[in-house]
Amino acid sequence: MSDTPYVPPKVWTWQKANGGRFANINRPVAGATHEQELPKGKHPLQLYSLGTPNGIKVTIMLEELLALGHAGAEYDAWLIRISEGMQFSSGFVGVNPNSKIPALLDYSTPEPQRVFESGSILFYLAEKFKAFLPTDIAKRTECMSWLMWQMGSAPYLGGGFGHFYAYAPTKIEYAIDRFAMEVKRELDVLNQSWSTTDLCVVTITPLPTWPFGLGMAAWPKASATIQASFYKFTNTPM
Repeated sequence: MSDTPYVPPKVWTWQKANGGRFANINRPVAGATHEQELPKGKHPLQLYSLGTPNGIKVTIMLEELLALGHAGAEYDAWLIRISEGMQFSSGFVGVNPNSKIPALLDYSTPEPQRVFESGSILFYLAEKFKAFLPTDIAKRTECMSWLMWQMGSAPYLGGGFGHFYAYAPTKIEYAIDRFAMEVKRELDVLNQSWSTTDLCVVTITPLPTWPFGLGMAAWPKASATIQASFYKFTNTPM
């Protein structure tokens, strides 16, 4: 690695892979890289995802719906191996132009309905089955505020701290310090706020958030770095 300070170019161009675990598939353009249709099972709901903290949000939601007796929530789950670039297939891009997991196809509608982005899928399912979403306007608004908070905050944990701690080709002190500070602040938000509301029990609010606590448990060194066990949320079962 050069000792010369990096100076950002006036116009950035993609000239080579930037290193790291996903360097072989990262690129600065959207769209499909290859033709491949998505598999389809026998149930109306087709879920395309992977067992990452972000990827299991919808799985948890569907299993909770099934536990409540919603037979229409039966689904087929298909593995999308993001390290192999399966999210860039023509079939997957047709469901999610952003090529991110999870993605859902609902064949119970007059025309197949695609739903992408995890928060949008959770909201869609909550509305579809009239579950985990309050009807009272004040409670519903509070619930949606926390759902949107998670959508905006989680990237700091996975894409920010997690990336620079575990996946970046070099350890950058500034980047790790910056994202560690923000992750700890967000965990403290949960520590201070969720103990004062019952929304974390009766709504979709915890469904997208809890997997990230589970994700931290899977990375003990990273968890120790940010003292994750200090925060009640990371020690609370679903």
